[in-house]
Amino acid sequence: MAVKVNLHLTLRQYTNSQETIEVDGKTIGECLKNVVNKYPAMESSIFAKNGKLSNVVEIYLNLQSAYPNELLRPVKDGDEIHVTMMLAGG
Repeated sequence: MAVKVNLHLTLRQYTNSQETIEVDGKTIGECLKNVVNKYPAMESSIFAKNGKLSNVVEIYLNLQSAYPNELLRPVKDGDEIHVTMMLAGG
């Protein structure tokens, strides 16, 4: 089952600037783990040490917020996940 994972600009440094990664998985969590398996350096940017999503990561499934329980949400062939990062500064 192919799911497209669209990565925020700040995460593309780990993928040689690829915007979208196709992976298999039954849930958003499985898909993100499969992205991290392909690009291990990305793990600390997406996941906290406890295995949950980092508090600066927002996940959208087919352009709708996947909150709450993002990692447990089921996905199907053709779905698109968007990984966005909340940024601060000034």
